[in-house]
Amino acid sequence: MTEKLVEVHDLVVEYPAKGFRHKPFRALKGVSIDIRPGETVGLVGESGSGKTTLGRALLGLAPVTAGAIVYDGRDISQLPSRARRALAHEIQVVFQDPYTSLNPSMTIEQILMEPLTVRDMSARDARARVRGLLDEVQLPKDSGQRLPREFSGGQRQRVAIARALALRPRLIVCDEPVSALDLSTQARVLDLFRDIQEQTGVAYLFVSHDLAVMRHLSRRVAVMYHGEIVEWGDAEQVTAHPQHPYTQRLFLAAPVPDPTVQARRREARHALLARQNRESTSTVTVAV
Repeated sequence: MTEKLVEVHDLVVEYPAKGFRHKPFRALKGVSIDIRPGETVGLVGESGSGKTTLGRALLGLAPVTAGAIVYDGRDISQLPSRARRALAHEIQVVFQDPYTSLNPSMTIEQILMEPLTVRDMSARDARARVRGLLDEVQLPKDSGQRLPREFSGGQRQRVAIARALALRPRLIVCDEPVSALDLSTQARVLDLFRDIQEQTGVAYLFVSHDLAVMRHLSRRVAVMYHGEIVEWGDAEQVTAHPQHPYTQRLFLAAPVPDPTVQARRREARHALLARQNRESTSTVTVAV
């Protein structure tokens, strides 16, 4: 095993532009990041920052234009589809919406058995594995015979987590997995992610727009803005004492339960935006 499970080097992802002679859209602009075995790396940014694109690139779902993705010492950035499918049992995903990521016509047992039987596990062994998975994500033993619509949002996300764990992966890409849940359910699901990591040693790339979530779960945090990483380091430093102006804006925009503190943060954010706008205008004037 290498010291680093995943190493991303100068990754560029481009999508074809709509319209004749238009330049391709560059979603990632030379991104570099690494994930160690058993570690959670947080990837935070607003919509359109490129964080989901990076997760999709790790999963083989986004085209790699340049750079490299090295997994366990092997460059997987340009693998053919068959080779990527063979790697799927080691790199899994939990999607954002628990309501649409599960087939509504299948029972929970069928959903969880599917990735196991595809890899030629016997039905008997697959059912035994499903029972273990339901216990691992703290769902009732009779959950296997029920349909997704019979569960709450938090319970459905637990099913999605169980499906990701079914093949015992070494890395799970978690794409905004708690953003569709209420705050109390978010906390329980985040605790579940942490418990599972302690038990299995799985690594996470945890994608979110919320710095508070990053602080709760991650060891290191990368902040993305317009397809680039603008701040990267220890989670406590990045989430509590951000250095980059964009990270500072994210920090001040995060909700807090105290209305007085929230009002002060709002004022500080407006002052920061005003100062940055003045500096930007001054720079343009000097350049002209």
